[in-house]
Amino acid sequence: MVQPRTARGNATERMGARQIYEALRDQILERTYRAEGQLPSSRALAGELGVARSTVTVAYEQLAAEGFIEIRHGARPRVARNAIAEGPARKTVRRAPRKARLSDYGERLTRFDMHWERPRDLLADFRYGDLAPSDFPIAAWKKAVVAAITQRPGRLAYDDPCGSLQLRTALQNYLWRSRTLRCDVDQIIVVNGSQQGLDLCARLLLDAGDRFVMEDPGYGMARRIFAATGAAAVPIPVDKDGLDTERLATIAAKLAYVTPSHQFPLGGVMPIGRRHQLLAWAKQCNAYLIEDDYDSEYRYDTKPVPPLHALQSGGAVVYLGTVSKTLSPTLRIGYLVVPSELRSAFAAAKQITDRHAPLVEQDALALMLESGAYDSHVNRVRRHNGERRQALLDALQRRFGDRIRIDGAAAGLHVVVWFRDLPQLLEAALIESARDKRLGIYPVSPLFDKARSGHRPDVVGLVMGYAALEQRQIERGCQLLAQAVQHLVPGKPRP
Repeated sequence: MVQPRTARGNATERMGARQIYEALRDQILERTYRAEGQLPSSRALAGELGVARSTVTVAYEQLAAEGFIEIRHGARPRVARNAIAEGPARKTVRRAPRKARLSDYGERLTRFDMHWERPRDLLADFRYGDLAPSDFPIAAWKKAVVAAITQRPGRLAYDDPCGSLQLRTALQNYLWRSRTLRCDVDQIIVVNGSQQGLDLCARLLLDAGDRFVMEDPGYGMARRIFAATGAAAVPIPVDKDGLDTERLATIAAKLAYVTPSHQFPLGGVMPIGRRHQLLAWAKQCNAYLIEDDYDSEYRYDTKPVPPLHALQSGGAVVYLGTVSKTLSPTLRIGYLVVPSELRSAFAAAKQITDRHAPLVEQDALALMLESGAYDSHVNRVRRHNGERRQALLDALQRRFGDRIRIDGAAAGLHVVVWFRDLPQLLEAALIESARDKRLGIYPVSPLFDKARSGHRPDVVGLVMGYAALEQRQIERGCQLLAQAVQHLVPGKPRP
């Protein structure tokens, strides 16, 4: 070990230097720091760790002596270009972790099948929920952010947990003109994306042992969020008109999660008769309805239908909206419109969860809504996505003809494609074949409730999102999909 240059280094500091050296060496070998990546300056790292600067200097000198880093006067240390060998990253030997002692909630979370990894280097990726970077209104958003920062008061302080009053007022006006939804400003809760909105609903409206109604197939993340409370799902099948409300007659539940304006994933629009049936059921059961209006801005071959919340002045409806499908999922801005009697509980839950959503982004969105820039942007991306949608429908028709059935094309940012001549047992093989061709495709089967195994589809179905793709990528993706299908069923797709 290289000795300290100064006499200040006592035994405690030398041990500290050794620990710093070993931690940084392991991080370099594990590729936490990449080749030629910068390390913190010795002064900055010493301040972070609460040690003398000489302690960090000793650790850096040892790393440099062994060829892990390069030190240059006046510059931050860099990982040496040849410090990391080719091949897989080295795994540091660690002690076996002890068994986690979790709450019932934590234990339920560990049983969920959660995936964050995404395939890279795809030629086309039909993942639903992604948007095209070229659609983001950079100039308008930059202008709104600068204005939002400028108009903020001189002090930085926490704000209302329900959200910026300016944004909630702008949302109140937007919901009325776009969705004919009337509400008071105090009923609006700004959340970190629709997922946090669902989590708040689950924590405040469900207890372990309760029951909740879910569309089947339906949004898997909502099912997991509600089930994490210990409540049990009651899956109700959907058809071309959305949730089959006739089947609710004998069902008692605490709440129901629905997507009536564009059922996810199959795309049905719930007619007004079923909407009234659903509201009547909620009143009879004293249940709440969670109305997820996740992509209502995108309508192509269908007229808008008033949301549940607009009927009977909302009643027991918690309305959930988001800008993830119009601006960007990375912004994490969503909003709830809650019945008046729930407002104080949701405000308290939001406050102890994260105080409030980021304020600059809230104010920037408010300015875009007030100026009309948001509406102009939505009109523009609706047109772009309408063109992408048509390109996908045309490409699928050319490649597969009557060998497929397409659901949900009248609205939204995805379609569901059913392959009439591909039995369900070939689903995994099709996905693997597509991955080999650098194509990202995603099956509909995981969105069905596992408890209703007898009602799962008997042919392969894919949820195909198109909002992140340009038309040439859509064409290329459908070509690769046809090749993947042909690999499994030779001669079926058109070349």
